[in-house]
Amino acid sequence: MTWLEILVLLLVAGICGGIARSLVGYSHGGCLASIALGFIGALLGMWLQRQFDLPEPFNLTIGVKEFPVVWSIIGATLFTALLSVLTRRRPLE
Repeated sequence: MTWLEILVLLLVAGICGGIARSLVGYSHGGCLASIALGFIGALLGMWLQRQFDLPEPFNLTIGVKEFPVVWSIIGATLFTALLSVLTRRRPLE
């Protein structure tokens, strides 16, 4: 993998993570958090896809790697929703 391919992969993961964060309304972290959410979402989404034997509607091929865009957004959305529930601020008593 070349440096350009790695940068494009990071950009796509960041966009997928950013979309997931905006869908959930969870805004902690910055650009690096969005990139991490994109990759975690890809792992979680691909796992869900394999468990339920679902098709991949849109794979983005970067070099020799394929990045599951739709499943990355779905997985990152689920993971972000879980994070927002676990880290929800509770009012002080």
